[in-house]
Amino acid sequence: MTGETNSLSFEDALTELERIVRSLEGGQLKLEEAITSYERGAALRAHCESKLREAEERVQAIVKRADGSLDAKNVD
Repeated sequence: MTGETNSLSFEDALTELERIVRSLEGGQLKLEEAITSYERGAALRAHCESKLREAEERVQAIVKRADGSLDAKNVD
């Protein structure tokens, strides 16, 4: 359950986060395990939010030309 989140895809991070939520909701973890899981979950949530922001920026950068074709604009 430990490790960096930066290398995870959005989908993998979300799957792990969902697993952590289920285990915390189950109430069967020892206190220290619950705290560690909660910390990991918080990091995964932040990672997912960051990935979603990046995707939203990329989508917003796609603009429609007058002729109906799509183009991407720089977001820098």
